[in-house]
Amino acid sequence: MDREYLYYDSKIGLSSEELQGLYRFTRWGRSRSVSQIERMLKGTDLCFSVRYECELVAFCRIITDFVFRASLWDVVVHPDHQGQGLGSSLMGYALEHPAIRNIPMITTYSSELGPFLANMGFEPKEGMMMLLRCPIEYS
Repeated sequence: MDREYLYYDSKIGLSSEELQGLYRFTRWGRSRSVSQIERMLKGTDLCFSVRYECELVAFCRIITDFVFRASLWDVVVHPDHQGQGLGSSLMGYALEHPAIRNIPMITTYSSELGPFLANMGFEPKEGMMMLLRCPIEYS
């Protein structure tokens, strides 16, 4: 990537309107209203975003208990910035964030990003993708 991207790990400075503009490029998020996005941001534990020349060009979010489980949602990169490694870079930034890097299991649900997420270490598990960082006992 030869462009200068700025990465953020906060929802401060994210506007619902600009996020709605980014969602319009997805099949699953284009019907989200500004008020729904505002409520979603309030209920989300961690938001990760990327800006280029002050414009929001990539986003993902994580919901978590910060100990045992986390779930990854809304991975989106503006079409003008796809194919340059930005999505992989954003995922690395988010998944290695100090607040969640030691969480043993991160899940996500995706019908579109399977191959991309597999490159990030996620494995398909009955309708979801799961990044398992260490063995977990199931009871």
